[in-house]
Amino acid sequence: METQSNDIEIVKVQVFSNYKVILMNIEGITQEESMIFPNGEANCMNWILGHLIYIRNAFLNVLGEESVWDNEKFSCYNRGAIPLERKEELVTFEELKSYLQQSQDQLEAKLISIERFEPGTINDIAIFCLHELYHSGQLGYLRRILGKPGAIK
Repeated sequence: METQSNDIEIVKVQVFSNYKVILMNIEGITQEESMIFPNGEANCMNWILGHLIYIRNAFLNVLGEESVWDNEKFSCYNRGAIPLERKEELVTFEELKSYLQQSQDQLEAKLISIERFEPGTINDIAIFCLHELYHSGQLGYLRRILGKPGAIK
């Protein structure tokens, strides 16, 4: 059997590590806290987590897997959506955590079993990893803004 290429190993480390960072940053955050918009306008934690999942679905699709949710139903989490204007469409933080877990399970299963990435997908995969890093860092700042201790020591 062919051994996995380095690019898959790099992506696995990023996907596994990002997930741990995301979990640490959302630990102990209530539904009410997840809906706080800093400065009355910055994206709330609920939206950022939902947005991460929304884009993870595109990541899964590029890898040939199904989305964990119906993108149409969850369009309030898409890039360019204005969450402050669509607050009533945002689902509970607990529901988002469940979708996050599902997306992680699917990503890990795929990354463990895949032998190589299609050459045309490398750029997208790199951007998906960057996207996760960017927003997982935002969750860390939001955690502090909400008065919680930093999760990453």
